[in-house]
Amino acid sequence: MNRNVLLLSLCQALLLTGTSLLLSTSALVGARLADSPTMATLPLALQFFGMMISSFSSSMLMKVVGRKAGFGGGLVLGMAGAGLCASAIYGGSFLAFCAGSLLMGMFNGVGQFYRFAAAEVAPPEQKARAISYVLAGGVIAAFIGPNLANATREMIPGAEFGGSYLALIGVYGLSMVLVALTRIPPPGESERASGGRPLGVIIAQPVFLVAVLGALVGYGVMNLVMTATPLAMAGCGFAFGPTAQVIQWHVVGMFLPSFFTGRLIERYGVLTIMNIGCVLLLACIAVNLHGITYAHFLVALIFLGIGWNFLFIGGTTLLTEAYTPSEKAKTQGINDFIVFTTVACTALSSGWLNFAFGWDVINEVAIPAVIAALVASSWLALRRRAAAEERPA
Repeated sequence: MNRNVLLLSLCQALLLTGTSLLLSTSALVGARLADSPTMATLPLALQFFGMMISSFSSSMLMKVVGRKAGFGGGLVLGMAGAGLCASAIYGGSFLAFCAGSLLMGMFNGVGQFYRFAAAEVAPPEQKARAISYVLAGGVIAAFIGPNLANATREMIPGAEFGGSYLALIGVYGLSMVLVALTRIPPPGESERASGGRPLGVIIAQPVFLVAVLGALVGYGVMNLVMTATPLAMAGCGFAFGPTAQVIQWHVVGMFLPSFFTGRLIERYGVLTIMNIGCVLLLACIAVNLHGITYAHFLVALIFLGIGWNFLFIGGTTLLTEAYTPSEKAKTQGINDFIVFTTVACTALSSGWLNFAFGWDVINEVAIPAVIAALVASSWLALRRRAAAEERPA
């Protein structure tokens, strides 16, 4: 287990190195290539749309061919997308940049299953810890991604950030080597077997609904606010350097807690940690609405990252209670489809909301969603406590 979790953590680190580079650059490249500034976040939205459309299909495919083959195929898509984006920046084609972003998003959709692969090789009592350790690979990405973007932004004369996307081909190539070194068992007969409960029955479970709601609110709110941050900071007169630093520490906030989130879940319960995640998202919104200095952006984005961590790891851990082995692929697939559909919508609307209504509105529209997730996880916690008290000693 330790070997596989370590390798999957490194794969996650490289995946998120690419993601943090994209988060730092995509809206800025989009604003330069698009005909209208309101379309600046369309490439980023297409990345999440790619995650959405590949999540369910890749989960079902890996049920047949196994995790290693699925991850390798996804990395091929990632390298092709990075190359197309670099070419699009050099040629000044917004359409080609969008197409490359879509391909990289499809790879990201496959790569999201690194966390589930870790849970599958861990003992049942250590699932939360294995998921947490894999996501901890993002701490490396927090420093490499934005700095890689900054170091390679002028590598190709006249094509700002074109070299950054070329560098991603090497990042994804290294991931291919690491995936080949993993020892993930092929799907067993029980996993490949069709059947199990209908998907509608699985979705109707309170545990599934709360798990998905927590993950989609955590990811959706995080993405809505984070995607608009480079644009908001540029509108406030900040250069790319401070913006990259804010994104860097935001990614640290997303993944550094992963070293202990699993243990916190084991000690205090998954629903308690999800509730704390909701409170942290509300704290982020409060700071953003308080001011627009560098310190405000920095502190708010750190709160945003930690809140996402607690909700996403909590939601992923809670989801493992919702399915049997034969139901795993379709349950994980529909979970990620729902989550990343939400994320794609927030990425698409973020740029438009920022230019049409401003930074404050972006933060205000997130408040009802966070409160809904907080109420849902609290309700399930009370329901479980009541059920435990009713059981005979």
